[in-house]
Amino acid sequence: MYPMVLKITPSGLPQCWLDVYAAVTEIVCDRALYTFGEICSTLHGGYNSQGVQSSIDVPQIIVGRKDPKELRSIPPLLNRYLFSRDSFRCMYCGEKFHHSLLSRDHIVPLSRGGRNVWTNVVTACKRCNGHKGARLLSECNMELLAVPYTPNRYEYLYLANRRILADQMEYLKKGFRNLLVA
Repeated sequence: MYPMVLKITPSGLPQCWLDVYAAVTEIVCDRALYTFGEICSTLHGGYNSQGVQSSIDVPQIIVGRKDPKELRSIPPLLNRYLFSRDSFRCMYCGEKFHHSLLSRDHIVPLSRGGRNVWTNVVTACKRCNGHKGARLLSECNMELLAVPYTPNRYEYLYLANRRILADQMEYLKKGFRNLLVA
């Protein structure tokens, strides 16, 4: 399996992860302004009439030629990113669990006017989520171990790909906020 390539905008914002084939397409179709970072993969092509095989080195980071028309400021709220944000830890009991044993809990339940947004959801084990039910924290004598937050673009791309290479991590961590998860 090949590592993913980080694509950033000309203005320096992290944009998305590309598989190596999409990254090569960006490069050969001249949609990359420039590239940097160590080479993460080398792809080999066909042979020419002299028997020489073509190849292309794929860098860890590419910079697109154009800023996208729209770049989401709030990342999509998916359980896999939520569980990753909370380190696969129940924000009530503090235990770590496999993702199949976790659920999304709304701090202010939807039935009580809460919204399905990053700052109103936490990772909960199924036991704690069942205990809390549709009650407020004060009604069931429960407390949060960490304050929920909306990840910025840098943090979101970190959450979306935990197999990050060294140069990619150096780039992304410059945009991390100092947030602590219990």
